Amino acid sequence: MHYAVIGAGAVGGTIGGRLFQSGHDVTLIARGRHYEALREQGLRLVTPDCDERLSVPVAEGPVDADVLVVATKSQDTIAALESWPGEAPVVCAQNGVANERMVLRRFEQVYGMCVYLPALHMEPGVVAAFGSPLSGQLHIGRYPQGVDELSRTMADDLSKSAFGALAVSDVMRWKYGKLLGNLGNAVEALCGRDPGITELFEQARAEGVAVLAAAGIEHQQGEPIALMPIEGVERGGGSSWQSLARGTGSIEADYLNGEIVLLGRLHGVATPVNEVLQREAGRAARERRAPGSMTVGELSSLIAERSSAVSR
Repeated sequence: MHYAVIGAGAVGGTIGGRLFQSGHDVTLIARGRHYEALREQGLRLVTPDCDERLSVPVAEGPVDADVLVVATKSQDTIAALESWPGEAPVVCAQNGVANERMVLRRFEQVYGMCVYLPALHMEPGVVAAFGSPLSGQLHIGRYPQGVDELSRTMADDLSKSAFGALAVSDVMRWKYGKLLGNLGNAVEALCGRDPGITELFEQARAEGVAVLAAAGIEHQQGEPIALMPIEGVERGGGSSWQSLARGTGSIEADYLNGEIVLLGRLHGVATPVNEVLQREAGRAARERRAPGSMTVGELSSLIAERSSAVSR
């Protein structure tokens, strides 16, 4: 199959690069300086085991492909697919649980992909993937549910491309499980490695678990990927941390913490921790603040104020 990977950053670059390495037909879709670097120099894929420059075809817009793998942040999904015709199957290789439903409005065949893939994209043309011996763990299935020939084929292709990949009939259960883990992304982006972040992670996750229980939504946690150091490359943080570090002006908190806030409001569950994380992460992105611009004490104080207001 010909894979078009829309959003060739940390996740998309790793998926596209690994598929290309194993002999698959891939086109990376990128823009701006990243597109120019990929076009002129190819993709530099750095892992604990290799440092290769791959001559992966690259384009700025629609190409004729058998499947579209969307690996943008959730806030960019609609814009990223706007110019693409609605015939090809779309795989949402993204955090959060809202993308599949958004895409289904325009595309008939939609697949979810639950992505456990520790990677970094801070420099145009360069992606670092820290997982070893596998670059990531990927669960894929038809949305809203089911396994078909295409999902099995993709899982097989990815399994031969340095991923642990599995076709599953209940992919959204896995994505809700990943969502719970991603609720701490905003904490890491706002506070960096400030001591005490673990407690805030746990508070945000506890709210998420309570909300999913109230909504009757099942969730399944995936296995963590073993990380290995890459000489000369420091992984400062996850996807939300990278959004602040690159000064993109936006962050995915509306589709992570904001998903829990939304479900909490629908089902009558207070979510003060996730409300504050969503608000403060969005503010930090808009103001283009660097990651780690808040202390745990400052963030905890804001959460305490919101919790007090909610309980009145």
